[in-house]
Amino acid sequence: MIFHILFNYNQSNQVMDEKIQKVLEEKIHESTSRINEITSLVTSSAQDSPEEENAFGQGIIIGRLYNSFYYQSRRILKRNPTEQEFSEFIQLLKEHENELEISFS
Repeated sequence: MIFHILFNYNQSNQVMDEKIQKVLEEKIHESTSRINEITSLVTSSAQDSPEEENAFGQGIIIGRLYNSFYYQSRRILKRNPTEQEFSEFIQLLKEHENELEISFS
């Protein structure tokens, strides 16, 4: 699925700000607890197959998390995230892969 494409990044020394990591952890849990809202978006989009519905739903979740990562980096660090921080964001998603693998069909 879409998560497997994202997880080909390697993690080195951690540089992601702890505040940002905490916010992202909370956002992951929030995203999975608001599955009814995301499912409503998915079913209203008229996807052709269950695979497309799942990819679309997971794309919404990834988009929410990426937006939060980018916004918090700008707000807390006053700059764009570095490539290393982005790699750590990918690693964080990988650590929560099972939690984020939700079926929307």
